[in-house]
Amino acid sequence: MLRYVTTNPGKVREAERYLPDGSVERLDFDYTEIQADELGPIAARGAREAYRHAGEPVLVDDAGLFVEGLDGFPGPYSAYVEGTLGVERVHEIAGDLDDRRAAFRCTLGYCDGDSFAASPDPVDRGDRDAAAAAGPDGEDGTEGLDDPLPVKLFEGYVPGRIVPPRGDGGFGYDPIFEHDGETFAEMDTDRKNAVSHRGRALAKFAEWYADR
Repeated sequence: MLRYVTTNPGKVREAERYLPDGSVERLDFDYTEIQADELGPIAARGAREAYRHAGEPVLVDDAGLFVEGLDGFPGPYSAYVEGTLGVERVHEIAGDLDDRRAAFRCTLGYCDGDSFAASPDPVDRGDRDAAAAAGPDGEDGTEGLDDPLPVKLFEGYVPGRIVPPRGDGGFGYDPIFEHDGETFAEMDTDRKNAVSHRGRALAKFAEWYADR
């Protein structure tokens, strides 16, 4: 059984669109979310911790809104920025830019305790951030660099631009992110899932996982 580590049942429903019936369940586990400038290390660290907790295959995701004119801000800090500055403030800041291109990005981290064959998809074999935070003896329960758990990473990306808020659906930054003429908040669930960054990452994962 694959355990999708999330508190959001909607993510599991989205994953079920790409995976065989009954093959994925939600795992409510509050893993340590490290601070990093990229999504990959965050998802990889979470996947390692979740696998050590569950003892079975796990899938962790990390996602964010990356605004071109703000050098990718808020990026991995999107949830924190949403909770402090707010979505409308992000729109106001981006509204003063000449370049309002943006992208939603998602990175899935998969860990099952085994190694992976080489492939075009990235494999995170180190746990440098966790080892540095834990110290040489791994006081927080993590292994050091001599005993890393490999994590397979799958990335999804959807381009768009920042616009004034429109639409009543979705959540988070959906009302200010426009893709192909519609904001994510204006799309119905099926339309949004068909183009979403998480959906694109899940499609890559499902294709690979079928042969795992």
